[in-house]
Amino acid sequence: MASVPRLASRLRHIEPFYVMECAKTAQRIAHSAECDPGRGGEPMIFLNIGEPDFSAPPPVLQAAEACMRAGRTQYTQATGLPALRERIAGWYGTRFGLDIDAQRIVVTAGASAALQLACLALFEAGDEVLMPDPSYPCNRHFVAAAGARARLLPAGAAARFQLDAAGLRDAWNEHTRGVLLASPSNPTGTSIARSEMAAIAELVRARGGVTLVDEIYLGLSYDEAFGHSALEQGADIVSINSFSKYFSMTGWRLGWMVLPPELVAPVEKLAQNLYICASTVAQHAALACFDDDSIAEYERRRERFRQRRDLVVPALQAMGLKVPVMPDGAFYAWADCSAFNSSSWDFCFDLMRSAHVALTPGRDFGPHAAERFVRLSFANSMHELEQALSRLARVLA
Repeated sequence: MASVPRLASRLRHIEPFYVMECAKTAQRIAHSAECDPGRGGEPMIFLNIGEPDFSAPPPVLQAAEACMRAGRTQYTQATGLPALRERIAGWYGTRFGLDIDAQRIVVTAGASAALQLACLALFEAGDEVLMPDPSYPCNRHFVAAAGARARLLPAGAAARFQLDAAGLRDAWNEHTRGVLLASPSNPTGTSIARSEMAAIAELVRARGGVTLVDEIYLGLSYDEAFGHSALEQGADIVSINSFSKYFSMTGWRLGWMVLPPELVAPVEKLAQNLYICASTVAQHAALACFDDDSIAEYERRRERFRQRRDLVVPALQAMGLKVPVMPDGAFYAWADCSAFNSSSWDFCFDLMRSAHVALTPGRDFGPHAAERFVRLSFANSMHELEQALSRLARVLA
């Protein structure tokens, strides 16, 4: 009889990704008779996955096709195509007024690879990394995979569901190595104010720590007060970004990170050993993301996301699903369902069956108030959002 392999102890610190379990159930119901329009059913509307309904615009697709036809598919440098690093640096200049040296940019196999590289380079067993609760679950699991401990600090509506310098000062101890923030945040769509980000960066710097900021939704900001990069706060900030959200390239698995100069070589060494380089075709295609026509299209899409937000949030409020803080970025609404059910998990599964609308319960995003909140993704068409809101209003009434 074959023996069962012994699993590494680190797996005990990696929780299941519950949103995917919900997605499996939603798919099962979606393929049942009750959701079959041919039998009088209403199809499932998926507002549970954080993926834009837009795909890469034509210039990006054309660039990918040209790359493959020309046979430019060999490995690139582990840090990425020099031309792509330059174009990313130029985007920071034109969009945010920042002068970022292209040599500080490392192109990665998605933002997930960037977070993994950063955590492996900076954290080890015995370290503690402070994060807000709620926050994206994979981020804390990257910390755990590096052997460190993610310590979640409850962050409520009064703080925009974000950490602040005062809370970090109180929580910091001899094991704290740094902070991992997200602005705008998944699941709340809220950002950290410029003055607060400056105070956080200064506090962490004074304690010899590191500030990592997940900025993958930065391009999807809707409020001038929050549409800024943490890189404003100095060259010691580690910023993670992605081509998935604003640039609509989710399945291409391409991201980047901006590093302090002294971290580039260590991260390059890790990348060389872990995955050699990001997809060559995706990198050549991404060059076209920064063409004028592409940027114009991305800005049109950003406005459409804003319009969706302005439809969804008031409608949720009106039906009793309170959204304590208006999302200023990303494409999520973080809504309080406690008026209808004491368990957000049960609430979401009930809605899948009764309204045929899939939402995400709060369980993934941290224990603080997890049973009160659900996440709705408005990365969907206006037509489907209007249908979903109508169904929710019908059922919750």
